[in-house]
Amino acid sequence: MTTETILSIFLGIGLAASVGFRVFLPLFALSLASYFNLWELNHSWQWIGSLAAVVALGVATLVEIFAYFIPWVDNLLDSAAVPLAAIAGTAVMVSTVANLDPVVTWSLAIIAGGGTATAIKGASATTRLASTTTTGGLANPIVSTVETGTAMVVTTASIFTPIIAGVLVVIILAVIFWIYRKIRPRRA
Repeated sequence: MTTETILSIFLGIGLAASVGFRVFLPLFALSLASYFNLWELNHSWQWIGSLAAVVALGVATLVEIFAYFIPWVDNLLDSAAVPLAAIAGTAVMVSTVANLDPVVTWSLAIIAGGGTATAIKGASATTRLASTTTTGGLANPIVSTVETGTAMVVTTASIFTPIIAGVLVVIILAVIFWIYRKIRPRRA
C-alpha cells in the first residue's frame, strides 16, 4: 500500500465519522477540498468538486446545522439521518479511497465508512433523545453545538491531517463504547 492509499483511507474514515454528527458538513468540506484541488477524488466521484455540488452541499449544510438547533425538529431529523449517515459514510469512503481493488474499496467503504457513520449517528441520536426527555429539549442546542463542533474539527483534520483524524475517530468510538458500557443494563 502506498502512502497516498493509506492517507485516503484515513481521510475517508475521518469524513465518515463526521457524517455521523452532521451528514452534509463533511460532504460540503470534501466538495470544497476537491473544488480547490486539495484532494483528488476517484474518477467517478469528481462531480462532488463541481461548483453546483459546492453550492448545493453548502446550502444543505447550513439548513442541517440550523435545523438541529430546533428542539423536536432535531429528533425528526435524526430519524432520517441515521440511514442517510450510512449511505453518506459509505459514499465519502468510496469517493476518497485511492489505488485499491474495487472489491476492497467497496468492502472498506461499507464496513469502515458506513459502519463508523452509523455507529456515531446512532449514539448522537440516542444522546439527543435522552436530552429531549430529561430536559424537555432545553439542552438540545448544547448537544447540537458539541456535535457540529466535533464534526468541524474531525472534518478539518481529515482533510489537512488524515492520520490525526484517524486518531480522533478511535477516541470518539472509544468514548461511545465506554458510555455504552456504563449505561447498558447488567445481566443477572
